Amino acid sequence: MAPKITLEVPEDDLKKSLEEYRLYALRLGATDAAIVTTDIIIIDERVVAKCAYPKCVGYGTSANCPPHAMGVDQMRKVVDRFRYGIFVKIEVPPHDIAGKEATKKTRTPYQKKIAEIVSKIEARAFYDGYHLAVGFGSGSCKRIFCPDVECTALIPGKSCPHLYKARSSMEAVGMDAFTMSARVGWDIYPIGRSTSSEEIPHGLMLGLVLVY
Repeated sequence: MAPKITLEVPEDDLKKSLEEYRLYALRLGATDAAIVTTDIIIIDERVVAKCAYPKCVGYGTSANCPPHAMGVDQMRKVVDRFRYGIFVKIEVPPHDIAGKEATKKTRTPYQKKIAEIVSKIEARAFYDGYHLAVGFGSGSCKRIFCPDVECTALIPGKSCPHLYKARSSMEAVGMDAFTMSARVGWDIYPIGRSTSSEEIPHGLMLGLVLVY
């Protein structure tokens, strides 16, 4: 029998569920996963500004990217209603994310994997009775799922063909994923066009599921 929605979840049951989701993330392919309290989530307008300056190729092209994604003020209100989440990472080999060897083709599989992990944890939490669970991925969903077509979710009367996988990235809603990673003890490095793959031990793809 499916779990029913309850007015309050006993703390022991909640912590058991969170640990199950953390282990589930590892089984799905995450390099690591952490149970986090929402006070580690940093929402900063400057993060969204970095989507626009210099403008990301995904800016304005999908329903899950700025300026269409949920704004930072609304996101703060959402986060304030949650207590716990599952923070996940995939470590990316340096040559797949930095230097001349790195391309969209080498990065995208890791972004797809994060999207898969986030969506499956979100779905499992939903069916376990945490019906308001919501996830956030890494990178533009358009570049991951629909690189060569217009985002149908922006067309009146149509919806996303990848409804259960496509999510806003953490950055798209203003989450400072870099500082959050440092807060949980994960090494993270600024990687740009000038970064050599020899300068970093790995890159990170990050995702977050707010559970309860």
